[in-house]
Amino acid sequence: MNEKFVEEQRSAPFYAQERTTVDEQQSQEQKHTRLEQVRHQAHEHLAAQQWAAAQRLFQALLAEDAYDEDALLGLAAALDGGNQFEELFTIAQRVLEIDLNSALALAYKARALQKLERLSAATVANDQALLLDTNLGLAWINRSGLQLLQSKFPEALRSAERAIELAPKDARAWANYGVALRNFNRLAESLDAFDKSLSFDQRQLFSLQMKGDILCRIGRMREVLPIVQQGLEISPVDVPLLLLGVQAARSLELYETVKNLAQILLQLIPDHLGACENYVRSLRGLGEFAEANIALDRLLELDANNPRFWTLKADTLYRLERYREAVTIAERARRLDMEYQPARRIHEKALKLMYQRKEKKKSQAKQPSDETL
Repeated sequence: MNEKFVEEQRSAPFYAQERTTVDEQQSQEQKHTRLEQVRHQAHEHLAAQQWAAAQRLFQALLAEDAYDEDALLGLAAALDGGNQFEELFTIAQRVLEIDLNSALALAYKARALQKLERLSAATVANDQALLLDTNLGLAWINRSGLQLLQSKFPEALRSAERAIELAPKDARAWANYGVALRNFNRLAESLDAFDKSLSFDQRQLFSLQMKGDILCRIGRMREVLPIVQQGLEISPVDVPLLLLGVQAARSLELYETVKNLAQILLQLIPDHLGACENYVRSLRGLGEFAEANIALDRLLELDANNPRFWTLKADTLYRLERYREAVTIAERARRLDMEYQPARRIHEKALKLMYQRKEKKKSQAKQPSDETL
């Protein structure tokens, strides 16, 4: 009995150690399973273009393992999608510290450098990526973008075509293709390319801008305003879209829309001459001449040597029946450009009505009042 007890006492530490080892293995397996679930969810967010959610999960993975290359590259993709290019550059550098020959990390580095306007360094990094992997779609997207920025349009077109072959569902590849086509005035094909880009990413702001610009150029103004609205839902202060909206709305004589968009532009850029002019014209189009007259003072502060703006001021005063002031302002417009016919015409009209009013006052003064009868 005593021998059995002694034997059990001797074996107890061994069994305890074995149980501890089993518990640790189970714990590690559970942790691994949990992290793989997080990784799977992070990649799902990435595929759904939910950039912020994807970033959080990849960062959680990196908190467990700072050298997790898959998590680093996933985070790079999420930062790229979220237009966080300084952070993208940092993450790409971290990947390259782990794997110097990572073509994808070099391509992300090149993309970050391009967006940070360091074009020479971006070109070097991207060329290195293509040396390592000639079939890397992102690197061809980068190359076409860099060539477009350098006005190498034939080369950019060929690179964009290659990018589409390798990454046919990447909105950026189609956007670069559309820009390249536009530079050859192949507007119908360019429009199709931007439509294709938007079919893969409806929030591709650049493609919305370019599509709106082409539609304006070919006179399809009614199609521009829905694009502007869609873009402003993504970025309410996007200046190119606001300008396109003003242009389209003015051509359609939708003055209330022009007024609203021009006001937003003037809040963003108070000295924007085009926005100020369109704001004035929208007020005139709405018959708000008193407000237009005040706004014209600001327009003339921005450009005091434009006979067209002085004529606009004279015409506004004319419509407010302030004929004497209209004559004075019209004379100023004529001094700036003696050949500018609208200034001559408003001067003649205002002068005529000014004298008519003067004669009318004289005749009324000569008529006897009822008290003298």
